[in-house]
Amino acid sequence: METRELTCINCPMGCRISVVMEGDDIISVTGNTCKRGFVYACNEVRSPVRTVTTTIKVTGGVADRVSCKTKEPVPKDKIFEVMEAINQASCKAPVAIGDVLIEDCAGTGIPVVATKAVFPA
Repeated sequence: METRELTCINCPMGCRISVVMEGDDIISVTGNTCKRGFVYACNEVRSPVRTVTTTIKVTGGVADRVSCKTKEPVPKDKIFEVMEAINQASCKAPVAIGDVLIEDCAGTGIPVVATKAVFPA
């Protein structure tokens, strides 16, 4: 049996959760104070995901970069590929909040969207 120790990130409480596993099977989850913590722990040990937030280059705008994020969480093991794709991308001003800047980032099927507006220079 293996025990994995996690800190829940679903709310500010930051519960310390212990997950006991036997192979791929979850035997027990303890330390969570709510159901969201239980769900988080189960997902985290089976298939961890993260939302990636960063910036993309902008041409012709009042700013040279625009903040962005993946529209949905991506598999944790794909984060470096996602960042590589974002670092190679650029967009043209104007950019509006919610604009899709990359349709399918790094083959994940998940788009990257703008989280700030950038106006033309």
